[in-house]
Amino acid sequence: MSAGLSAAASVRRVISRAPLFLRYLFIIALALGIFALILVAAGKDPFKAYADTFAYTFGNVYGFSELIVRMIPLLLTAVAVAFPARIGMINVGGEGQLYMGAWLASGGALALSGFPAWALLPLMTLLGFIGGAVWAAIPGILRAKKVVNETIATLLLNYVAPMIISYFVFGPWRGVESSSYPQSPAFSDGARLPSFFNTRIHVGLLFALVSLLAYWAIVEKTRWGVQMRAIGGNPEAAERLGIPLVLYMVIVMAIGGGVAGLAGMGEVSAIQGRLRQGLSPGYGFTGFLIAWLAGGNPLGILLMTFLFAVITSVGDILQITQGLPYSVVNILMAVILFVVLGRRSVRRASR
Repeated sequence: MSAGLSAAASVRRVISRAPLFLRYLFIIALALGIFALILVAAGKDPFKAYADTFAYTFGNVYGFSELIVRMIPLLLTAVAVAFPARIGMINVGGEGQLYMGAWLASGGALALSGFPAWALLPLMTLLGFIGGAVWAAIPGILRAKKVVNETIATLLLNYVAPMIISYFVFGPWRGVESSSYPQSPAFSDGARLPSFFNTRIHVGLLFALVSLLAYWAIVEKTRWGVQMRAIGGNPEAAERLGIPLVLYMVIVMAIGGGVAGLAGMGEVSAIQGRLRQGLSPGYGFTGFLIAWLAGGNPLGILLMTFLFAVITSVGDILQITQGLPYSVVNILMAVILFVVLGRRSVRRASR
């Protein structure tokens, strides 16, 4: 037992001295190796599975572009989790905030369909941010007032937001041309985010990259970032030093929710072209996992987002080439989670 722990500690020391990028690559390689053993145990060929995945995602323009499309909402929802985490708040509500951003942006698109794109798209972007921000500010206020823990509040609100969407697509916003499938009318051309290079990669990618860069700059390069880290380290001491704890809780949660709302705005404007049920396959929940696995590190968030975008593509490919159910994606995500948990457990045990 002690020999195994010593060997694991040695591996950890080697990893800790490596650059951050290489550390994440090691985690990914180890997880993929364990997943390969699972495929072998199931009677499948892991080499063919990975070769098919690589050929689909990197071997053609369409596959790679769809990989980037999947990254956009994941990156935004991961930042939405990482930002409040800096002050010790756990935002599990990225999914609901995404939906509410999509809802309010859709309301703007439908009400102002005659506006030109140069006026309507910035307005929809603002509405998307506001929708997510207000939805996240609610648990932020409840936490600041010591009424309800924000983890519980944001989690429960995830199930309320889709119900609001359902009410509108079944009711006042239901398109007359889609009587068999509840959804809003199609957005006007002025409400559609532009795409690049004849693919589905859209301007939301810029939203995601700017949000990640702003997150890094605020946390690492500003006085607010120092105060946020102080709150996250010891809230009581930070409050005694004069840092407005309540204000930070509400504002930081609102900003995080607003970023997730941008993901919803991008989905309805660029991908769906209308508001409909089930516009997210769980982007908010996956974004939470990405932010947690990356430990809030901006580079780690970017790398983990890329990895999880590939993983979600794996499910589609393995269904076709290996006859495996899409739920195999959940197994791979769990393997990555356990690898990270194991690494952190070894780190604590070796201290």
